[in-house]
Amino acid sequence: MTNFLNGLRQLRDLRSAPAVRRALPAAAALLLTLGAAPALAASDDALSGNWLQLTVTRGDSRSSDTRGTLLLCDPPQGHSRAAEACDVLARAGGDVNSVAGDGSRVCPLVYAPVTVRAQGRWGGRPVDYQRTFGNDCEREALTGAVFALDDEEVPEV
Repeated sequence: MTNFLNGLRQLRDLRSAPAVRRALPAAAALLLTLGAAPALAASDDALSGNWLQLTVTRGDSRSSDTRGTLLLCDPPQGHSRAAEACDVLARAGGDVNSVAGDGSRVCPLVYAPVTVRAQGRWGGRPVDYQRTFGNDCEREALTGAVFALDDEEVPEV
């Protein structure tokens, strides 16, 4: 009888294996999502000083071309122009909307959207900034080094 029951269990397991394989990616995504939230919350509590989680997404909202980094400003680190980005933010009091842009910069009228986001803390206050620019030149002209996550700079026109 025991062999019969074991055989039934094996048969049931074989039939449910495809269902498990189909459900596995969704379960993994759910676990990753749930696992990342506490880690991010814990990192918020663990970080002190002025810091921002920066992301840059090229293309429309469905794009997967997103890059990000953690900009720390005590001491400056996080991307290739971290010292410059921290200086620009310090002069603006951590308010990305108040960053003094380069008013003399002329950018091409080419639409290649770039969405930026900054989340973190500056001067003990929370920061949550998001904006879509027409192209990288416009982003660089208005935010300086803050969202310059790549080593290469935007070419002058």
